[in-house]
Amino acid sequence: MIALYPGSFDPITNGHINVMERASKLFDTLVVSILINQNKKSLFTLEERMEFLKGAIGHIYNIRIESFQGLLVDYAKEINAGVIVRGLRAVSDFEYEMQMALMNNALEKDVDTIFLCADGDFTFLSSSVVKEVASFGGDVSKFVPSNVKLALDKKFGR
Repeated sequence: MIALYPGSFDPITNGHINVMERASKLFDTLVVSILINQNKKSLFTLEERMEFLKGAIGHIYNIRIESFQGLLVDYAKEINAGVIVRGLRAVSDFEYEMQMALMNNALEKDVDTIFLCADGDFTFLSSSVVKEVASFGGDVSKFVPSNVKLALDKKFGR
């Protein structure tokens, strides 16, 4: 079965990688896809985020890295994904993700959503928090792959 793990991954964190590694063991193919959202200002370009993903998970044989725009369920059907994977850090994540899962299922009955709880080490971690800490010169090396840390340092003039 093909599963889809979508996100903006701006930037990818070790929490994302943890979910990807775990999900890749559950499905024949895991498509990790970057959402192209014209209304959202990203710190990193699509190309940079694709490179970060390749560097972090390129060694996992059953993961494909792609990008998409538009409705998630339409994209899931296009790539024949029967499952959307979402990571949960806290109860507040669940409330939002449950709404999205129900809407996706209302739009497309053949696409289910599964939730993977974040590993305890990553429950506080988000791309937004990483960017904020990095912007103030904080050390984010424990939270992101080394290539992302270098790119963050460069973006913020370090």
